[in-house]
Amino acid sequence: MFWTKDKNTVAVGQSLEALAEKYLISQGLTSFTKNFHSRQGEIDLIMREQNTWVFVEVKYRKSNQFGGPLAAVSASKQQKIKQCAAFFLQQQQLNEYNTPCRFDVVALLGQQHQPEITWLKNAF
Repeated sequence: MFWTKDKNTVAVGQSLEALAEKYLISQGLTSFTKNFHSRQGEIDLIMREQNTWVFVEVKYRKSNQFGGPLAAVSASKQQKIKQCAAFFLQQQQLNEYNTPCRFDVVALLGQQHQPEITWLKNAF
């Protein structure tokens, strides 16, 4: 049996990612693409801050009861995001070792319509 997300969960995720993207744009970043997929995984948002590529993981939790949104970005998730970012840079014909980039997490906590936003730059 396969686990699939229902349409409501997908819609909530998309709206929260859009909220995170809007927040980061208000902070001076430029949006490049959303939901970049590769065999290694997915990156929620890819943005630019001047000459730096910013790979953003967006996490939402209604409460901190089970560790909150920041705790949900496990070491294995971080590794998958890094591998996916390396693939993205290769597709862009960029050298991952010489290209300025960082990995951020935008944590959303509370009610879906007005969550508290925490932006953790250089999270991993």
